[in-house]
Formats: sequence, C-alpha cells, structure tokens
Amino acid sequence: MSCSAFTGIIASFGRKHNHYAAFLRVPDDDKLEVAAFAGDWRQAHHSLTFASMSEDDPATDASGHRGRLRKRLIQGGPDALLDHELIEYLLTLAIPRRDTKPLARTLLAEFGSLGAVFTADAESLERAGLTEGMIGAIKIAHGSAVRLLKGEIKERPVLGSWQALVDYLCVDMGYRMTEAARVIHLNARNLLIRDELVSEGSIDQAAIYVREVARRALELGSAAIILVHNHPSGDPSPSRQDIALTKDIIGALKPLGIQVHDHIVVGANKHASLRALGLI
Repeated sequence: MSCSAFTGIIASFGRKHNHYAAFLRVPDDDKLEVAAFAGDWRQAHHSLTFASMSEDDPATDASGHRGRLRKRLIQGGPDALLDHELIEYLLTLAIPRRDTKPLARTLLAEFGSLGAVFTADAESLERAGLTEGMIGAIKIAHGSAVRLLKGEIKERPVLGSWQALVDYLCVDMGYRMTEAARVIHLNARNLLIRDELVSEGSIDQAAIYVREVARRALELGSAAIILVHNHPSGDPSPSRQDIALTKDIIGALKPLGIQVHDHIVVGANKHASLRALGLI
C-alpha cells in the first residue's frame, strides 16, 4: 500500500530520555499498524514519511485544525503538543471524521493526567465514552512505549542501566489505579532472566508471598532479584509493611545464595529505593 494511505502520529513517553513511538493507521480498512523507535526526535523523524491525511479534506476538517497539529508534531516533535492534543490526535486514528478535542479534554479531566489515561483499564475508558477502536489506539500507544523502554534493559546489566529500569517501571506501573507487584529475576551477570507480574490487588494492597518468591527464584536459577510494587496514591514512600516484607524475603533467600538487590516502590512520576533510603 502506498504511503498516501497512511495517517501518522508521534507520541512520547519519558520525554526527557528521548523515547518515542510512531503510530500509523490505514483509514480505509480500519487497521492500526505500529512502528516504534527510540532515539532523538530530530534524527528519527527524518526516517519516517508522513503523507497527507484524509482529515485535511475540507468536508471532514474544515478548520484545518488537524493539519496544524500534524505540522507542529512533525516539525517540533511531541513536546510541541499539549497533553490533550496528543490524546486528541491519537483518537483521530480511530475516528477520523469526528472532532476529538472535547473527548481528549474529558479524558484528562476524568483521569487526571496523560499517564493515567494511557494506563487506565479498558472498562474505565469505555465508561468515559471511548469506543473499542479508541481504546485500542490508547492501548497500542502505551504498549509500544512500555516495549521501547523495556528494550533498554534487555541484553545489558540491569544495575548498570538503573535509570532505564526506573523509566520502564514508572511508565508501566506508575499510574495504575490498583496496586501490583512484580519480581525482576537476574542471573550472575545481572542480566535479565525474567520480569514477572506476581500479584494484582486492590487500591492499597497486592499480596506477595515469601515462599512463592523463593520457589520461583530457585526454579529460574536466579542469582539476584529486584522487588517492585506501586502505590496508587502516587506517593512512593515505603510503608512499614513494605520494609518488613522486604526483610522477610531477604532472610528467606540469603541461605539459598540469592541476593535481593533492591525493592523499588513506584508512584506517579516518582519512585523510592529501599536500598538508597538505607532501609535494607
């Protein structure tokens, strides 16, 4: 299919680290295709061709608003658009013949932030007025961003890529509305063996069982682990329960020769390291 059949959008996550994802849609058959890259926008955008969009047709975009958004996006990158404009433009890929600005503003007001919109569950997005196609567009944007960031911690020692790890965890978990816990398993060279979500709970609790953590670490042959969970409140300050659980897991794994490098607590745009705080 020729380039003129596509519409395009760039959305950014972890902007200060220059991670971007490019999303392309074929309007005629309503299929959403994705291409992703990481790197500097000024270098990366030259490798992409953005053709004219059907929304520029006076019958569907008389004001030229979408065309102006697209021009700003291509020339200035995602930072040239406000949060509601990023959502607005992304939603046009699912519903090209409808004004999506009011809905984009409603989503931000409902969920509170761009990150919260992208990590909201499908049921919540549907209640906010999104169709299945719109939800798919939101989810592929977030999924691609997470995939990009996770790629930064693969095939390299995790302890030497700490900021990349934190970026990935914050994008994936920082805006969840319920608490979740994961265990990152590492080999003797601190390379990633497995990144596993081990529990999803309520708004203030996710269960982590010491015995299960130990059993899985032995099963995978882990030399070390990193514990991670989020605080839906947005405040990543470790609780007494967080500290006690971490010490219990350290005590269970030490006789097995498995080290607990850290326990990271993630909040909205923030994180806390129990080791950095001197709590373990």
